[in-house]
Amino acid sequence: QVQLVESGGGLVQPGGSLRLSCTASPGTLDYYAVGWFRQAPGKKREEISCISANADTTNYVDSAKGRFTISRNSDSKTVYLELNNLVPEDTAVYFCATDPGLICSAGTFHYTGTGFGYWGQGTQVTVSA
Repeated sequence: QVQLVESGGGLVQPGGSLRLSCTASPGTLDYYAVGWFRQAPGKKREEISCISANADTTNYVDSAKGRFTISRNSDSKTVYLELNNLVPEDTAVYFCATDPGLICSAGTFHYTGTGFGYWGQGTQVTVSA
């Protein structure tokens, strides 16, 4: 059983930065694509960014382009989401997930739960002055 653990969230002022981590234990994150999602209170979960299984493709939703960067470390155990120039609207719980139904290809980030994927417990990001 793979567990995903997110970390790195916190309280930050507008314009600030955070780096979120998603670490797999046991195992690695190079079997399926990995996605970052977020859910704000009273809102639906939304896709933010993804990285393909071989880490050669990344995608971002429009609100994340130019501000967020997804990457994977060399041992493939951790996927990062660097958040820059944060605004209050970025306040949410951020989750990572990996699943055979998570498609991350050129111009495409699509998630369909297959029952064979894994989700982390989430990490809270709060952007406030």
